[in-house]
Amino acid sequence: MSSLWLVGWSLLAMVLGPQPGAQVAQSIPSDQAPDGHLHFWLYLPPDYQKQPGKSWPLLLFLHGAGERGSQLQQVKRHGPPKLIDQGRSFPLVVVSPQCPRGKDWRQLAPSLLKLLDHLEKHYRIDPTRVYITGLSMGGYGTWHLVALAPERFAAAVPICGGGDPRKADRIKQVPIWAFHGARDRVVPLKRSQEMVQAVRQAGGEARLTVYPQAGHDSWTATYENEEVYRWLLQHRKKRPRTP
Repeated sequence: MSSLWLVGWSLLAMVLGPQPGAQVAQSIPSDQAPDGHLHFWLYLPPDYQKQPGKSWPLLLFLHGAGERGSQLQQVKRHGPPKLIDQGRSFPLVVVSPQCPRGKDWRQLAPSLLKLLDHLEKHYRIDPTRVYITGLSMGGYGTWHLVALAPERFAAAVPICGGGDPRKADRIKQVPIWAFHGARDRVVPLKRSQEMVQAVRQAGGEARLTVYPQAGHDSWTATYENEEVYRWLLQHRKKRPRTP
């Protein structure tokens, strides 16, 4: 799937409009991306058009290092976009961007925030119920983005990632539920432990679920767990963000 094809498909998708119940390839301009665009899958709930007066919660999903590149289909290898591709429906908008090869989510952070601005402008998004999750590199990206813009997120689920404990005072504003495999040899368990501990010490709400037998793949079980989505959806920012 070339970048040119993606841009063409994105333009076609914009002309046709949203397709509730399906993931549609789209893009927005990005100064951080080599081809000048941040490409992403956009999923609208099946009832999006049936309830024209309703604003919907949004989940931003950040993939791992192995899904970087210009083949957007790779983003569907794991997490919510994989489940949606298999027929799963969600009661929220799901946006799954792709990080270009040679970049990471920290470098793409300005584009990710612009992506949220774009979606809130063009779709019926509830700004008090914007959530973020990611695995591995995306777990690191989740911690980073929450610390960078805590006012944007109502809750976060970082999986087998890590961050900067010195930023815990900013992160404490956002409820966190982290997941990690005890036998992870790619990202040590202590990376999640130190972040959760730091947020708790700062006075924030943070919990950590450890899978005793899991290695690096602690995301499959997490994203298949209905309780994770129920936990996310129960959180709401006390007041909308001021643009």
